[in-house]
Amino acid sequence: MGGCVSVQVSCDQLLNHLCKCFCRKLSFIHNLKKNLTALEEAMEDLKAVRADLLCKVQTAEERGLQRLHQIKVWLKRVKTIESQFNDLNSSRTVELQRLCFYGASSNNLRLSYCYGKKVFVMLNVVQDLKSKGFFEEVAHAAVRAMAEERPLQPTIVGQETILEKAWNHLMDDGTKIMGLYGMGGVGKTTLLTRINNRFCDTDDGVEIVIWVVVSGDIQIHKIQKEIGEKIGFKGVEWNQKSENQKAVDIHNFLSKKRFVLLLDDIWKRVELTEIGIPNPTSESGCKIAFTTRCQSVCASMGVHDPMEVRCLGTVDAWDLFKEKVGEITLRSHPDIPEIARKVARACRGLPLALNVIGETMACKKTTQEWDHAVDFLTTYAANFGAVKEKILPILKYSYDNLESESVKSCFKYCSLFPEDTLIEKERLIDYWICEGFIDEYESKEGAVNKGHVILGNLVRASLLVEGEKFNNKSYVKMHDVVREMALWIASDIMNQNGNCIVRAGVGLNEIPKVKDWKVLRRMSLVNNRIKEISGSPECPKLTTLFLQDNRLLVNISGEFFRSMPKLVVLDLSWNVNLKGLPEQISELVSLRYLDLSDSSIGRLPVGLLKLKNLVHLNLESMLCLESVSGIDHLPSLKTLRLLNLRMWLTISLLEELKRLENLEVLTIEITSSSALEQLLCSHRLVRCLQKVSIKFLDEESVRILTLPSIGDLREVFIGGCGMRDIIIERNTSLTSPSFPNLSKVLIAGCNGLKDLTWLLFAPNLTHLNVWNSRQVEELISQEKAGRADDIVPFRKLEYLHLWDLPELKSIYWSPLPFPCLNRINVQNKCRKLRKLPLDSQSCIVAGEELLVIQYGDEEWKERVEWEDEATRLRFLPSCKLVLYNR
Repeated sequence: MGGCVSVQVSCDQLLNHLCKCFCRKLSFIHNLKKNLTALEEAMEDLKAVRADLLCKVQTAEERGLQRLHQIKVWLKRVKTIESQFNDLNSSRTVELQRLCFYGASSNNLRLSYCYGKKVFVMLNVVQDLKSKGFFEEVAHAAVRAMAEERPLQPTIVGQETILEKAWNHLMDDGTKIMGLYGMGGVGKTTLLTRINNRFCDTDDGVEIVIWVVVSGDIQIHKIQKEIGEKIGFKGVEWNQKSENQKAVDIHNFLSKKRFVLLLDDIWKRVELTEIGIPNPTSESGCKIAFTTRCQSVCASMGVHDPMEVRCLGTVDAWDLFKEKVGEITLRSHPDIPEIARKVARACRGLPLALNVIGETMACKKTTQEWDHAVDFLTTYAANFGAVKEKILPILKYSYDNLESESVKSCFKYCSLFPEDTLIEKERLIDYWICEGFIDEYESKEGAVNKGHVILGNLVRASLLVEGEKFNNKSYVKMHDVVREMALWIASDIMNQNGNCIVRAGVGLNEIPKVKDWKVLRRMSLVNNRIKEISGSPECPKLTTLFLQDNRLLVNISGEFFRSMPKLVVLDLSWNVNLKGLPEQISELVSLRYLDLSDSSIGRLPVGLLKLKNLVHLNLESMLCLESVSGIDHLPSLKTLRLLNLRMWLTISLLEELKRLENLEVLTIEITSSSALEQLLCSHRLVRCLQKVSIKFLDEESVRILTLPSIGDLREVFIGGCGMRDIIIERNTSLTSPSFPNLSKVLIAGCNGLKDLTWLLFAPNLTHLNVWNSRQVEELISQEKAGRADDIVPFRKLEYLHLWDLPELKSIYWSPLPFPCLNRINVQNKCRKLRKLPLDSQSCIVAGEELLVIQYGDEEWKERVEWEDEATRLRFLPSCKLVLYNR
């Protein structure tokens, strides 16, 4: 009985607690109008308090006094809450219209509860701020920072904008630590020096500014010694103290001061507490700023929004170069200014190069000397004296700090590509794997992941630049001066001149003359005009041969490949006139990577099928290729790319593919229902699929396309097909998506499809294009989603292009967060699409509003129905009329 009574009491308490919770939440709704009125009145009172305070501050400042730091903090908080109030108040009318039953309830309880709670919380914050807005003192005597002015070079160009941005960011009350990163020689130290010197001329309450050069090997005792000297700790007694004792002394001193610590050239995390540096806070007003070449160092220091110091633009670069060369030299001959512009362009905006080369050329007053400089800088800049002596050694320090020899090899490999070339990450990693820079893994996925880690390290070390092609992070690029440094390291610095020949993009008409083929290890002749390759060079050490993008290349003699026993990588892609390969290719016994894509080869030589070590074979877009019969004779093959071929996938070819026991990556085009069925029935081949193109399947052959789970699938194109639906195999689990790596989908000319609900199972989709499919009514069908309707789709979507979809009415039935979406493009005959799945909180990434909505019909924009007024105000300015053909 006692137990029953106890349970009864517990239930009563539980019910009582639940009732209180419900009533409290309901009070946010039925008190909304009253709380809004109270909030408005409180904001008016707060503004009045602020106005009175500002009058006192202004009076004090007119007498030469300086406002207290706590006043700055309070005013900033008021400004922040005022902005938040304005945002909240902008949707006041909409929120009050939701109320019903005389304000006791709402048409949308969830939204009204959230809004009412925000109003209640803000009311308390405003009242608290108002109560704290009365200060006995508002200012004190101005204090000028104890700072040493540091020397600067006389000519500084192009830094004014970033200097102001960096200064304002550092002095913002919310900033405690600021990181500046960028490649060597870009001007980070100059920028930090100008910040240091500005403190010498500014009365802003900072008491002491400390400058420390950290450089490569962080030594705590050396940093403590520099700081100690700045703050008065020196002598025998101080020097004999332990690092811990010194840290205590430094901490005790600086914790009583408003200090700024400037750390130049750090290469890894600096343990501030071990040195004795107090943690900066908004209340103390202390600041720390540092420079580094490595973006990852910024994150390790707790700075997740560092400022990148970039190379100068064309105009600023020329202005700096002009200043360094001098008007007298530039006027010494009428042709020199134009040649000088070519020299300046060769520096690619890098201030270090512009300064050094400009000073070198200041005494050159003949056109011959300037033409000579252009020749050197545009062919092999390392031969230019000033570059070799003053620029490359500075940049090399970034290379020296790379973590391993394999990462260094990967970096040097990037110099084989032409200047300003965007390098596809996927292709680069494949090269590295075949070259042996990346250790063997049990699966291709492990090796590829390691490749991406290396690329990330090189980008963060400012040795590569990521994502410059339409902000596409599938590509990287190497700055020209960094490329020269890589070539210099690969050849001269190792006293191995001639072991690496790179003549990429220089307009060659024939293979260059090589002094000694026997020492050559790598040769890159990318993007030239070479028509014919002949001769029989003896190349016992050659491992890499890049011949891609020589579009005039017609013929390669068989003798050329006879003496290359160690050749591992051969790239002949984008040679559109190349119609055949010699049988002697069979003598490339070490070959692991062969790319023939976008060539006009009609038949593969029998000798190719004897390459028993071949791991990677790319035959994509070989529109003349008649057959790949015999492909199963390549036992080591792991990657086979067969997209966009004229030949069709046949059952016999499928059987050959099944016999490739080591195959891990397959890209393929399918134009027959029987081949599609056979392919999808082979579990091993399905596991290998990375890119698939399905074309021209009519309704009779495939009425419903049933797709199995394909874990490694990255891209899908379905075009000109008549299927009525695309569905996923029933055994698919909601917790493990069918297409975890699928990032790009293009559906075009599929006039039987009404929806694309299967995309719910592609959580990492980034690009979706749906074109010219006349019956598509909705992208995700609520009815078909069924038990999967709790999946939030398109979380990674960056780009959505809808074109010629006359029946499309819906993308999704309710607003979506779209945290990564930056562009929606609605073009040509999408008139029934009246509403986008957006609300006022959609498409916000780290506080930034990124979405651009492009449309091709002015009437469409006028007919769009927005979720509410706040959504309309948010996205209407993002709409842009763009007229173009697909």
